[in-house]
Amino acid sequence: MHIAIIGNGITGVTAARNLRKRDPKARITIISGESDHHWSRPALMYVYMGHMTYQDTKPYEDRFWVKNRIDLVRGWVTSIDTEKKQLVLDGSRPMDWDKLLIATGSTPNRFGWPGQDLDGVSGMYSIQDLETLERRSPGLKSAAVVGGGLIGIELAEMLHSRGVHTTLLVRESAYWNGVLPNEEAEMVCQVIKAEGIDLRLNTELTEIVGDEHGSVCAVVDSNGDRIEAGFVGLTAGVRPNIQVCADSGIETGRGVLVDRQLRTNVPDVFAAGDCAEIERHDEQRNLIQAVWYTGRRQGEVVAENLLGASTEYHGGIWFNSAKFFDLEYQVYGDVNPRSIHTLDGEHESLLWVHESGRQSLRIVHIGGRVVGFNLMGIRFRHRVCEAWIHEHKTVDYVLQHLREAAFDPEFTRWHGADILAAMGGAS
Repeated sequence: MHIAIIGNGITGVTAARNLRKRDPKARITIISGESDHHWSRPALMYVYMGHMTYQDTKPYEDRFWVKNRIDLVRGWVTSIDTEKKQLVLDGSRPMDWDKLLIATGSTPNRFGWPGQDLDGVSGMYSIQDLETLERRSPGLKSAAVVGGGLIGIELAEMLHSRGVHTTLLVRESAYWNGVLPNEEAEMVCQVIKAEGIDLRLNTELTEIVGDEHGSVCAVVDSNGDRIEAGFVGLTAGVRPNIQVCADSGIETGRGVLVDRQLRTNVPDVFAAGDCAEIERHDEQRNLIQAVWYTGRRQGEVVAENLLGASTEYHGGIWFNSAKFFDLEYQVYGDVNPRSIHTLDGEHESLLWVHESGRQSLRIVHIGGRVVGFNLMGIRFRHRVCEAWIHEHKTVDYVLQHLREAAFDPEFTRWHGADILAAMGGAS
């Protein structure tokens, strides 16, 4: 049996590794047009900043794939023929398959901005994007980054690390306030400004301006301001990369439509990771999860099902983490700013903010039962937070056992007494 996997990100590679563990005889092929080997996408910024080399970003030695008899094919899949069970690579090379996994990840959003195809305009998602930035960097004095998400702030930090004056255009009233509650969003805004980034809120991109050579030289924002920029980073979110499914008979919506077993409407075709849209029939919106750990978990589940199992995928308790320059961020469970700030009658939260404005803890609860944690500048243990949410612990219980979650480095001051005083717990 030949199992073909389109995409060498965390989902595709996890699936391939688990397939090999479960079936020593299957032929397994991973196809990627981006790179020869799997590498860590979040490490892009550290390569540019000089903290890592490209070789450092590869979790597995190159010989790992030969040792495990996983074939790697470099090429772009241009079409899928589900009737013949055949892939077409680079417009001409055919590849037969018995079972297929689509794990093509995400692709950056572009909204038809004038000038978005000029030389020097790029996202920051692929190795090719990093190469574009490196090519533009010698002598670069100013840049603009469009979008207030995690990739945008990473790109701003990358440029800032090389002394490039960077303007960050964010259409919202505070950075990432569709995800962060107001107080935390404002905290990140202050960090961005303190680092010397020109943060422009309530501002959208209207045009990217090119010079006589077809190269970017400036942007114009929704206020009519012209901002000089020798590089423009478009980081206004991502969407599932489903172009490969065109005219294949594989049903798509926002992503590749799959059931809880990650099966598409076509027999022997599966999809997982950022590109998959899991259908839900409980009046909730279909589920797309575009973070590392959910991609890995979907890779594990889909490997079982490619070999004939009927395992359902369940995302578990939500988790994410990031850094905004030197400000660390963690979130566990349900911390929806819309629920918190509109006082929906269910969600309530307790908030502690350190006097420095660089540390905070938010505990979100429904009827006294904890459903989420939001942390800025301090760390909690993943397994403890997850267990408290899973076991429906009360706010009183969590406050009494708060020290069990502490995970800051040695010699870091513990703010337990201050947190308890702010949240009304016993000291």
